[in-house]
Amino acid sequence: MKHFFRRTVLLGLVLTLAIPAVQAAKKPRKTKKDELVTISTSLGDIRLVLSELTPVHRANFLKLARSGFYNGTTFHRVILNFMIQGGDPNSKDADPGNDGQGPADEQTLPAEIRPELTHRRGAVAAARTGDFMNPERRSSASQFYIVQNPQGTPHLNGQYTVFGQVISGQEVVDKIAQQPTGPANRPLTDIRMTVKVEKLKKKKITEQFGYQYGDVK
Repeated sequence: MKHFFRRTVLLGLVLTLAIPAVQAAKKPRKTKKDELVTISTSLGDIRLVLSELTPVHRANFLKLARSGFYNGTTFHRVILNFMIQGGDPNSKDADPGNDGQGPADEQTLPAEIRPELTHRRGAVAAARTGDFMNPERRSSASQFYIVQNPQGTPHLNGQYTVFGQVISGQEVVDKIAQQPTGPANRPLTDIRMTVKVEKLKKKKITEQFGYQYGDVK
């Protein structure tokens, strides 16, 4: 009886130790759906997906987009053969002089700079203040830019957080970049955006837009 009891206890101990090992061996389930972001402008729609390698930036952008934060903001800084920048809440008002200055400096995100996510054409990245003021390269809480240059902007790699990729509407990005501009590279005509988010199966996103997962995910 004593031998049986010892064997039972020993078996229970082995199983108890084995369970965490089995659980650790299990890989996280890959989701079959993704959030498709659509930025609508008077010049057309831009569609993009956000990287799971930058969870803070991804969650922040989706939260702002779903709340309607971006609706009515403009692409306030555009430079042909470089990029288009938007997402500043200041761009909603009638004063163009404060565009690019919001939100407040204390509202920033920690850098999530990944070598896999580069400044290729259509890359979506977070704007930020310069290294002399911001040595940690923290990102703006809302401002972002989209790379328009056909060759990308590789000189920015490792300096800014890339957190997404345009999968449709890059020609709209080109049109925005070609708009006549005034001081501070601000378009003479406001290019306002409306942003929506919809959850779709990754398979459907691939079928509709030709985007192959693994590119930025």
